[in-house]
Formats: sequence, structure tokens, C-alpha cells
Amino acid sequence: MINGHAPKRFYLYAKPVDFRKGHQGLSVIVQEITKIDLFSGAAFIFRPKNAHAVKILTWDSSGLVLVHKKIEDRSFRWPPINDGVMSLSPVQFSALVEGIDWRKVHTARRTRKPKIIA
Repeated sequence: MINGHAPKRFYLYAKPVDFRKGHQGLSVIVQEITKIDLFSGAAFIFRPKNAHAVKILTWDSSGLVLVHKKIEDRSFRWPPINDGVMSLSPVQFSALVEGIDWRKVHTARRTRKPKIIA
């Protein structure tokens, strides 16, 4: 995200949060509600009540990074509102932050290594 740090795991907190919260308030949600290690290098994605913004919190080995993106000409595609955390693939995360329907995006399947080269 910043300084070459690229999270490999992405967790979406599905319940809307108060977007006045900064890195400290969102860190409390990660540690007390999701029970996922905040310092694992994963990215934690938060949504407001409306669908026009996203906050992403991650640890980049030197400090907490908080990104706030507001989309102007469309809205983010969010899952139904409920309590809990969803895991997203890197491809789904990229689609989400671009405002693309991430539920329709899938990681390419890996091809098995052939036994013989023909």
C-alpha cells in the first residue's frame, strides 16, 4: 500500500462503522471484535453507513497505515450488513476499492504442472 508494503490477506468488517474513527478506534475493532492480529500485515477494510467511502487499516512493519478513499461517480459494492468479518482475495480487494462488483471477480485457477512436455 505504502512504501512497498503489499498485504496478502484482506478482511472486510461487514458492519458499518463511525467514520470519525481514526487508526486508534479502528484498531480497537480489529483487536476486540474481530480477534485477528492487527500486526500480522493483513489489511482491514471498513465501511460507513453510506456506500461512497472505504477505510483500510494495515500495519507495514514500521507503523499503522490508514487509507481513506471516497468514490465520486459511483458507490462501492458492499455485502449485506451483518456482524462479522469476511475474507477477501487480493483480486476481490482490488475490485472493491475500484468500485467494481468484487463478488463477480475471481482469482484465476492455477494450472497443474504437466507430467510431460509435448
